Amino acid sequence: MRTLTLCLTLLFCSCVRAQIKLDYQEPPQEILDLVDVPLAPTVLMDHERERMLLLYRSAYKSIAELSETELRLGGLRIDPVTNIGSRTNYYNDLKVRDVAAGPGSERSLTGMPDNARLANITWSPDQSMVALTNTTDRGVEIWLADLATAEMRRLTEATVNANLRDVINWQKDGRSMIVKMLPPDRQPLIDVGTAVPTGPTISVADGKKAQNRTYQDLLSNPNDEFNFEQLARASLNTVSVTGGVTEFLPPAMYDRVSFSPDGSYVLVETIDRPFSYLVPYYRFPSTTTIYTSKGARVQTVAEMPLVEDLPKGFMATTTGRRSVGWRADRRATLTYVEALDGGDPANEADYRDEVFQLEAPFGGEGRSLLKLINRYAGIEWGTDRTAIAYDRWWDTRNQKVYVFDPSDTEADARILYDRNYQDRYSDPGDFVTTRDARGSEVLALEGNSAFLIGDGFTAEGQFPFLHRIDLNTAETVALYTSTYTDRLENLLDYDPASQRLLTRLESPVDYPNYYFRDLANDRMSQVTAFTNPFKSLQDVHKEVITYQRADGLELSATLYLPVGYDTVRKEKMPMILWAYPREFKDKASAAQSTSNPNEFTYPYYGSPVYWVARGYVVVDDAAFPIVGEGAEEPNDSFREQLVDNARAAIDAVDALGYIDRDRVAVGGHSYGAFMVANLLSHSDLFAAGIARSGAYNRTLTPFGFQSEQRSYWEAPEVYNGMSPFMHADKMKTPLLLIHGEADNNSGTYPLQSDRYFNALKGLGATVRLVMLPKESHGYRAKESILHLLWEQDRWLEEHVKNRETMRR
Repeated sequence: MRTLTLCLTLLFCSCVRAQIKLDYQEPPQEILDLVDVPLAPTVLMDHERERMLLLYRSAYKSIAELSETELRLGGLRIDPVTNIGSRTNYYNDLKVRDVAAGPGSERSLTGMPDNARLANITWSPDQSMVALTNTTDRGVEIWLADLATAEMRRLTEATVNANLRDVINWQKDGRSMIVKMLPPDRQPLIDVGTAVPTGPTISVADGKKAQNRTYQDLLSNPNDEFNFEQLARASLNTVSVTGGVTEFLPPAMYDRVSFSPDGSYVLVETIDRPFSYLVPYYRFPSTTTIYTSKGARVQTVAEMPLVEDLPKGFMATTTGRRSVGWRADRRATLTYVEALDGGDPANEADYRDEVFQLEAPFGGEGRSLLKLINRYAGIEWGTDRTAIAYDRWWDTRNQKVYVFDPSDTEADARILYDRNYQDRYSDPGDFVTTRDARGSEVLALEGNSAFLIGDGFTAEGQFPFLHRIDLNTAETVALYTSTYTDRLENLLDYDPASQRLLTRLESPVDYPNYYFRDLANDRMSQVTAFTNPFKSLQDVHKEVITYQRADGLELSATLYLPVGYDTVRKEKMPMILWAYPREFKDKASAAQSTSNPNEFTYPYYGSPVYWVARGYVVVDDAAFPIVGEGAEEPNDSFREQLVDNARAAIDAVDALGYIDRDRVAVGGHSYGAFMVANLLSHSDLFAAGIARSGAYNRTLTPFGFQSEQRSYWEAPEVYNGMSPFMHADKMKTPLLLIHGEADNNSGTYPLQSDRYFNALKGLGATVRLVMLPKESHGYRAKESILHLLWEQDRWLEEHVKNRETMRR
């Protein structure tokens, strides 16, 4: 096997050069045993809960896969050889079983392609089949799986264009589908590395404000524009279940494709020019047109211009028609939304948005259905007389839930709930939906009643529930409340006709498995029987601890003790604190706990839980609320609250007698990495830190970041005060920086770690920068992940566990 090499860093700081070349490493066996385990399959069931499809995949990609050709254009990452997203997760095996046959009766599908790379799995209208893509070395094919016969067969050659969404779209007869395929007139792509420029790249501003986030993978020159257009263009072809292929619509840059509930019309959204070098493709101009199911053009219903200059604020939106889509409970009715405040949250308005309905043939203006006080956030359709609408407003964290009569526009919508959406204890739950005769998801209704499934977080613990709600009076009746205190029961779906719940049960040592709970006779039947692959962790002590911050705010975290830890002897152990800051507008919501000690203990590449096998106390998912009430914004006191949160967590575990508080590490990913750098710069609480894929200089994200809406020029003291880069001279604690060199997350481009490392090195800090080749914001290759765990373990062993030894 050829050696794969990781170049850790080659950085320049003043006249100092540092370079280390190192092969990919593997972590100690205790960690390796927890990494290299097979995944349980993903479970799909048909609506009738008669057939189950089990989807198997590898836990990781290989570095060779990540090294395949990749073009980054318009916010997309595309493999131009195969014409599918270069970071697509693939399944490599499918199995089918009759649900009633019970666990162990799964059947492999015959005819499975060799070296299967399966994606875009799409149910047929009657759910007897699934269509899916298979990616080969040459391109993407369409395959069909018959669930009754457990047979698979190929329908097309490797000529599918899966670069954008809605690749497979079933016709309602279930005998054919509309598929995006490579156009016959596609032109060869330009090799931007060797192409000779014909002139400079010029961007202009016309005086309008265009305060955009720092998006990545954008177009940057005319060659990029050409390549993006070639990769986005597709023919829409009809592919029959017998393998016949005919043209449905000629080539264009097709994005969204959606059949009406009755299948008589199809909504098609195309991407148009001019493109932008400032925003991703989904903000390029677009045209939405309705066609018949035979491909005849009916009406253009929306034309969206290029969106580069939205007003400031998270609640800013476009003017004109947006959110155009089919009304799920009717045969062929469109709905759309228009802003009533010019799309500008700074404008005063009694109502922010208005929802309209448009009947076939979809010309003219739509009929108003309702106006919303906040910004539109979706509608769940039920019948001609009943629908549920949602709106939301970021600044106040307010959500309103309305019930309205779509057939009576003279009647006012009634507000069912008017609440703080960050208040998890008062969350009424999500409405249960069902599949109607046309295959659309609509509200499950019994007369005037609907059903709600909720997570059931309370001050006493988590108790998921099923409620019936009278939509006329808003009164609720509890139909079921989970009372487990030694396990977690997630309620997934409910069928009112059979009074049967689909649930998933788990505990810290029991892998999540599906069950049916029959409410009529209070019986449970097991559907799956997946086993725990992490046996070495099954005796690890796990609990949720609660404690108070200095200002009295209640906090919580999940505490793990090392494998084999003696709780009577209570040896003082090193500790790892892992967290992610979250912003709140009120202390009451910030103080709520949504941690459950009964969740299955599932280590994954980003988890600190591995280190219980290496003798560490682990405090995971520690609450790190940043609160700003009234006119005060959370970030106005970010650093102070950050340090208070950390001190409170350490104090709480120290008071239990488990840790040596001089040997505590802190870690985090993304905004958690930003947290780590700030904590190490502004406190002396930690022996070392691990910061992965973070942003450390907020002046490089000048028009907002995370939950900050203000620009740098509105709040320079906030941006500068929160930026670890500006305080690099205060760093006295060893810091391990890790970053994917292909990070595509807004704001966390690799330059952030590169420049921060330079600053820290130049100022004499103890710091190590690990750049993971080909990796994005989350890490995918097995080689990268094993090396990541090796780096973290080595850092913790040297600077935390053996801190005193190193000092001597």
